[in-house]
Amino acid sequence: MATPLSDTPLSPLKTVAVIGLGTMGTGIAEVLARAGRDVIGIDISEAATTQAVATLEASTARAVRREHMSEQERTDALARFRTFTDLAAAAEADLVIEVTPESYDIKRQVFRALDTIVRPETILATGTNALSVTRLAADSAHPERVLGLHFFNPAPAMKLVEVVSSVLTAPGAVTAVTDLAIELGKEPVAVGDRPGFVADGLLFGYLNQAAAMYEAKYASREDIDAAMKLGCGLPMGPLALLDLIGVDTARTVLEAMYSASHDRLHAPAPILKQLSEAGLTGRKSGRGFYSYEAPGSDSVVRDALTPLDGAVLAAGRTIRSVGVAGSGTMASGIAEVFAKAGYEVVLAARTEEKAQTAKARIGKSLSRSVDKGRMTAEAAARTLELITPTGSYDDFAEVDLALEAVAEDLEIKQQLFATFDKVCKPGAILATTTSSLPVVACARATSRPQDVIGMHFFNPAPAMKLVEVVRTVLTADDVHATVREVCAKIRKHPVDCGDRAGFIVNALLFPYLNNAIKMVQEHYASLDDIDAAMKLGGGYPMGPFELLDVVGLDVSLAIEKVLHREFRDPGLAPAPLLEHLVAAGCLGRKTGRGFREYARR
Repeated sequence: MATPLSDTPLSPLKTVAVIGLGTMGTGIAEVLARAGRDVIGIDISEAATTQAVATLEASTARAVRREHMSEQERTDALARFRTFTDLAAAAEADLVIEVTPESYDIKRQVFRALDTIVRPETILATGTNALSVTRLAADSAHPERVLGLHFFNPAPAMKLVEVVSSVLTAPGAVTAVTDLAIELGKEPVAVGDRPGFVADGLLFGYLNQAAAMYEAKYASREDIDAAMKLGCGLPMGPLALLDLIGVDTARTVLEAMYSASHDRLHAPAPILKQLSEAGLTGRKSGRGFYSYEAPGSDSVVRDALTPLDGAVLAAGRTIRSVGVAGSGTMASGIAEVFAKAGYEVVLAARTEEKAQTAKARIGKSLSRSVDKGRMTAEAAARTLELITPTGSYDDFAEVDLALEAVAEDLEIKQQLFATFDKVCKPGAILATTTSSLPVVACARATSRPQDVIGMHFFNPAPAMKLVEVVRTVLTADDVHATVREVCAKIRKHPVDCGDRAGFIVNALLFPYLNNAIKMVQEHYASLDDIDAAMKLGGGYPMGPFELLDVVGLDVSLAIEKVLHREFRDPGLAPAPLLEHLVAAGCLGRKTGRGFREYARR
């Protein structure tokens, strides 16, 4: 016998009940009401139903003021929203969306009660982002009509909706809610049932790693957040985002993810438990990783951990001239940055010809800036005059800062630092731009390890604001102070971190990229759906597979291997699919094929 939803076409979902009128439930109700659906809002709290109506009145009034809807449309939308405190009000609904607290017991009670209230063909959707949809469906009298419908906060603004089907879900139910999501102006992504689904499954592992990094005192909360915003173009840093989501909520999601995956990357960082149990759950309590003006406020206030503005670390050294070693894109970009700030730059490559080619590349970059009105032709000419190309490192004899941007190969870098040691004057600072190799190994190739530091610029150097300043256990205080001063003068934002693989950005970014590859490898979701989920649900400027193809799969694999070797965590082992693509020569955009194929230029 066919199930009620398996074969018969479903009537349009005209009446929708939303159970749980907190921030998310109220947001979903607004989206539905504004899209012409009759909405039954249900909450056991009379105060919550009153607040939901007030919220809807205020948000629709704002929409009218901004000319996003007419006064008549507002009146109609408000008339379509009715509130109740009894589940029996859901009897007439074609679709029920529950957005109750993340607890199996609470959700199970709701679904069992609904079995006796709604029609057999009514679809039941859970808004969970952490619990098993299959487990909830199995407890229902009609498991074929149960699925997940995961909106993102704030629901009126966020485009992504994850449609989660279990092995028990009827295809007709999936089709009906997918069509509804499209009619609501959302972008639905079909995913299977596992904790976190796609967006949160990738996001929360990254947030957990950031919390663990902070807990280990590897970097300050401000530096971790600034690094990920400036280095990856994210709208918020991970610790600020944890405060927004709720530290307790993050812990619940991670517990569910860990129970399913047993991956140590999902085991909640102990600090999440400590903060949760102390009631320091983030913005909603007024304090989490940061302190806020009041509970519910988004205004961060100074506390004992806030760094002092303009604090002087130590007396720095004088830097007038800079030597940049290398002739690639990164070397020429860094040379351009220093010359724009008025420093005399010696640009050294293995041959005079390579150095001249690098300078010509800088000339083209400066010309583009002139064409875009970012600088005058005179300023561009003055900047170019400050750069002296050379084919000999002997010309670094008088520079105050020697900075290498050569191939990411430890042996090559160590040989270069041994050369710096011979040719650079006493007191010169020696810096490496490595993104993954140990800075101390470069320092040990010299007789002056106290003068060696990491300055990890991001590509393209002229545009990217971030510089990771990497101290080794041997770096002198005045060297560190000098480099931070120099970063300010070249208009970059320095973040401090210790000398370990990946520093801040790559140590948080690449495990996230690796986990995205594992999702595809396990046929959990498609490349396109994962990329869409992270852009629409996480605010990422690029999806993980777009980014991998831009970075280069070979570069990504090398960094993954370094992280795995350093931290010895099985969860950091490179995904086999990544290794197979690199072995096949599919390295991304530069070869015309990576995770996707590209037109040859």
